[in-house]
Formats: sequence, C-alpha cells, structure tokens
Amino acid sequence: MSSQQQNIRSTASLFQPFTSGKLNLPTRIVMAPMTRGFSPNGVPGPDVAAYYRRRAENGVGLIITEGTLIDHPAATDNPNIPNFHGEAALNGWAEVVKQVHEAGGKIMPQIWHIGMTRPVGALPNPEALPIGPSGLDLNGNKITEPMTEAEIAQVIQAYADAAANAKRLGFDGVEIHGAHGYLIDQFLWERTNRRTDRYGGDMMKRARFAIEVVEAVRAAVGPDFPVALRLSQWKTTKYDAKLADTPEELEQLLTALSEAGVDIFHCSTRRFWEPEFEGSQLNFAGWAKKLTGKTSITVGSVGLDDVFTNLFTQGKGAGQHDINELLKRLEQNEFDLVAVGRALLADPAWAAKVRDGRFDELQPFTPEALKTLV
Repeated sequence: MSSQQQNIRSTASLFQPFTSGKLNLPTRIVMAPMTRGFSPNGVPGPDVAAYYRRRAENGVGLIITEGTLIDHPAATDNPNIPNFHGEAALNGWAEVVKQVHEAGGKIMPQIWHIGMTRPVGALPNPEALPIGPSGLDLNGNKITEPMTEAEIAQVIQAYADAAANAKRLGFDGVEIHGAHGYLIDQFLWERTNRRTDRYGGDMMKRARFAIEVVEAVRAAVGPDFPVALRLSQWKTTKYDAKLADTPEELEQLLTALSEAGVDIFHCSTRRFWEPEFEGSQLNFAGWAKKLTGKTSITVGSVGLDDVFTNLFTQGKGAGQHDINELLKRLEQNEFDLVAVGRALLADPAWAAKVRDGRFDELQPFTPEALKTLV
C-alpha cells in the first residue's frame, strides 16, 4: 500500500447519495463541464455519448456536459462545439441522455453563449458580430455596438428554448453558464457592462440580464425541473476579477438569483481550498450555501497537484493530489457536491478508483488528454 493510500481519509462521504428537490444523485461527484470540441458541425455523435457514459459507469453521480450553444449565430467561435438546437444536434443529445441513464447516472446540459470573447469573423458564422452588453471585450476595448433591448429579449428566449429542449429530451436538469467572462458574466461585471439603461449601473442592475435569463428558464421548465447556475468571480485571463468584494454584496446577488429560480449554485474557483473572503475559511461554494441555503457545487483543481490554469499556460501535465482537504470540507457540509474536471477528463474511472482506494492507478492529466475522447 502506498503512503498516499495509508494517509487518505475515508472517501465514503463522496459516495453518499444526495437528494435536492427532484434531483436524486447516487454519489456526490459531479463531472465538471469541459469544452471538448468533438461535435462536427455542432452535432454530438456516438463517441460523445460513449465518453459521457464511461464516467457514469464509473461512479460519477451527475454529469454536466461541456458548454452547449443556445440558438444564436454568434454563440460560439468553433464549429465543433455542440449545439443545443436543431434536429440533428438534439437527436445526438437524446442518445447521450439514453447512454448515461442506462449506466445509472444523471446528466444536465450546460447552455452557453460566449458573448464578446468571440473574435470578429469567427466560424461557423463569420458574418455574425459578437454581442455583449456594451460591445466591449474583457480588456475594455470597444468591438461592436451594445446589444439592443430587442437583441437581449431574443437571447433570453434562446436560453429558455434550450432549457425546454433539455426537459423534453429527458435530461435531469439544466445548467446556465454564467461564469468566466462569457455573455451572462459580461453583463454582471462592471468592466464589460457600461450600460446606462435598466441592464446597467450598480451590481443589481447589472444582474438584471442574468435574473431575466433564470426567470425565463424557470418559466420554460416549470417549478420542479432542477436549474443550476455556474458563477465565478474570475474571468478567462482575468484571475483577480471580482463580482462581489464582500459577503454582503455576494448575498445580494445570490439571493436575487435564487429568488429568480436557481436551485443549484455551481461555484467556479481556480483552487477549491482558497477562502473567498478574509476572515473566513469558507470557499465560494461554502458561502453560496451559507447565504442562500441552496445546493452548492465546489470545483477547482480537485485531485490535481497543480492549479488547472497552469496546465495550459505552461503546457505541462499534473499528477494526482490527495483529497483529504476536500473530504474534510465535504464532511463538514461546507458544500454539497464536488465537481471534478481535468482529473476526470484524463481518467474516466477516476471516481471508481477513488472509491476503491486504487490511488496508484489514477491516470495523470496531460494536455495530450485534450486531443481525444478517452
């Protein structure tokens, strides 16, 4: 037995069932949404279905798919990102749901629009300009004109339509991507939202778009269908960004989103063990649970011995890290669910190996893992 196996806490807490409303999960492990880009022309095929099924077969309680695109021409900059609209793509997702359910897992699509992170002229619709609250990129440079209220209404409806499709196809819930500097987050962040109408101003006015998206999604799926929202303080390449500087500001934002219809807060951080605010050891997910009483998911370099962002900026891999700190926090009910990203991307059996104490068999993450659907 390795020293790591001798020193590890019991992993039983990760494999307890979890129930929240209509969501019943066999384990506390969530597959984090990770863009893969293996859906030619936006259509997920049998390889994508098999990829997700392998995780469900190996003890992942809830799969949150890679970001899938709402029906808007500027939603993406990559024709291999899966759509969540159109007959061919939705038929592909129906097969994904079937495969995951046959393996005993639960699954939600993450619905997404990248907003102003899309370069002008990007595929698959080079004629479509990127859209955002003020037409500003993450550096504050003006690229296009601000979205009109008519465009805002159109996009909100596209989110609602995607959520309705998720319910119709038999998914177990839906997650709205509101993090990482993409469209919804661009409305939330003061650097990219300089509007002076009802969608801009102080934090709660900047939150209006996110709130209206959640309300529209909730109306589309009814009261009992689980709705998750992924949020982050940090943005892509802007790691020190903050939506809320204090617990009080965060409470104001999360309370409004909770009242709009969010059941689950998926709180994206780069390192799950870092406290969100001074004076408390609670991480972002811990604060979300404390402030709202809603289900919270923690995420951020779980199982890795290096923070995930370094894996790309430095072009290196990461070994496996012991998960004692994670287990301790879960046992203390700081958060409810644990999302695993790159560790699970590299090793479809990660959860089963952790459950069985086979830590020496865990596969390390390397950038090479991104090139195939293992």
